[in-house]
Amino acid sequence: MGGFFGTVSTKECINDLFYGTDYNSHLGTMRGGMATYDKEKGFLRSIHNLESSYFRTAFEDKLEKFKGNAGIGIISDTDAQPLLFNSHLGRFAIVTVAKVNNKEELANKMLKENMHLSEFSSGKINQTELIGLLIVKGHTFVEGIENVFREVKGSCSLLLLTEDGIIAARDSWGRTPIIIGRKDGAYAATSESTSFPNLGYNILSYLGPGEIVRLRPDSIEQLRKPNKGMQICSFLWVYYGFPTSSYEGINVEDVRYRCGRHMGESDKTEVDCACGIPDSGTGMAIGYAAGHGVPYRRAISKYTPTWPRSFTPSSQERRNLVAKMKLIANRDMLIGQRMLFCDDSIVRGTQLRDNTKDLYDNGAREVHMRISCPPLIYGCPFVNFSRSKGDLELLTRQIIRDFEGDANKNVEKYVDSNSPEYEAMIEEMRKRLNLSSLKFSSLDTLVASIGLPKCKICTHCFDGSSQYTLEQENEA
Repeated sequence: MGGFFGTVSTKECINDLFYGTDYNSHLGTMRGGMATYDKEKGFLRSIHNLESSYFRTAFEDKLEKFKGNAGIGIISDTDAQPLLFNSHLGRFAIVTVAKVNNKEELANKMLKENMHLSEFSSGKINQTELIGLLIVKGHTFVEGIENVFREVKGSCSLLLLTEDGIIAARDSWGRTPIIIGRKDGAYAATSESTSFPNLGYNILSYLGPGEIVRLRPDSIEQLRKPNKGMQICSFLWVYYGFPTSSYEGINVEDVRYRCGRHMGESDKTEVDCACGIPDSGTGMAIGYAAGHGVPYRRAISKYTPTWPRSFTPSSQERRNLVAKMKLIANRDMLIGQRMLFCDDSIVRGTQLRDNTKDLYDNGAREVHMRISCPPLIYGCPFVNFSRSKGDLELLTRQIIRDFEGDANKNVEKYVDSNSPEYEAMIEEMRKRLNLSSLKFSSLDTLVASIGLPKCKICTHCFDGSSQYTLEQENEA
C-alpha cells in the first residue's frame, strides 16, 4: 500500500518529517523517500530501497543534508518517490499513495500528446510520474489534481511540496485517508494519525473524498470542497491500520475489539482461551475473549528484532518462509488446550496452514480460527493490499474453481453467507487448513463494528459491491 507524511512549520521541520514518515513504515516495504524545501537551498531529495533495510536505518545518518521548514516523506510499496517537477505551475515535489490500473493507457496517451516519460532501470512505468504529468497539464494545481481524479482508474491520494506550502489531496472516493494535524507553528498531513501524538500534533480534521487543501505554517486553506460520495477501504481497520490510528474519527483497535467481542458473544464453540495472531489479530482476540467469557492468552508471539515484515522478499516462497519464521508458538501454553485464534483475513491460506501445523506439533488439542472480515472473494482494484496477481490466487476462488469447474461461476452464491454454497466453501477451507472450526465475521458485523454507513465503506473484496465505481463519476 504505502503511507506518507508532510509538514510545514515556522521552524526547521526535519526531525518531525523523519519520525512522522517513519510511523508509516508498516504500510510499505519497497521504497522510502523524503524531500524538503528551503528558500536558500531549494528542493532537496533522497530515495532509498527498503527491501533489505528500514526507513530509519536508511535515512538517519543522512538527515544533515536536508534543510528547510517544509517537507514530505513516503514509505512506498510501489514506485520510487518523491519525484521533482519543474513546470509552468512552479517547482514541486510529489508523493502518492495510489493504484493506477490504466498506467499503460495513460502513458500511451501522453506520448501521443508529445509528452515524455522517464526511462527507469526496472523497465516499469512510474505511476507517480504519470500522476505528476497529469497535474502539470492543468492551468492550476487544483485543475491538475482534478485531471488525476478524472483520468486515473483505481485510486490516488497525494501530497505536493511547493514553494508555497504543501498541497494535500485525498482520493476522489476517499479510498485512502489523509489526516490533518496541527501544533503551534506547524501543520502536518499524513496517512496514519499514529504519526501525530509523539510529535506534539493534535488531529485537526480528516480530509473528505476529493478534498484539496493547502497547508502553510500558520494557516490551512481549502482549495476544493469534498465530494459527497465516499468508499473508504474497510481493510484499513481490518489489517492495514496501526492500532493507535483513527480514520474518519474511528479508532482501529476499537473496531477490531468490537468485531471480536460480537463474534465471541454469538459463538457457541467451547474453547479454553482466545489468542490473537499478531499483530492485527490481537485486538480482535481480546474482544473475543471478553465476549466469550474465556481468558486471553499469548500462545503465539511475533519475533520482531530481525523478522519484522512478511512482505519484504520478492518471491512468494520466501515471503511464506519469513512469515513462518517470525511467529513463534509458546508450547507451554498450548499443550492439551482447546485454542481459539483470531486473525485479520485469509488470502492464500499458505501461512495459516503452516501455523496450524506448528500449533498441533506444539501440543494444541484443538485449533479453532475466527476471522475479523468476511471471506476475500474479489481482488482489490483500488488499493495495493497484497502482491496477489489475480483472483485465482485467493483460496476462495480456488475452491470455487474446484467446485464449479470455473473460478468465476456462481460467485454471487458464495458471497451470500446464508447460502449452502457459502457453507460448503467455508467447510472446504477448514479441511484444507486442518482447523477444528472456522468462522468468518459477517459483512453486517464488520460494517457495524466500523460504525459508518455501508454506502460509505468499500467492501468490494468481500462482495464485489464497488465494481460500479470503476466507471461511475463521483458526484461533486
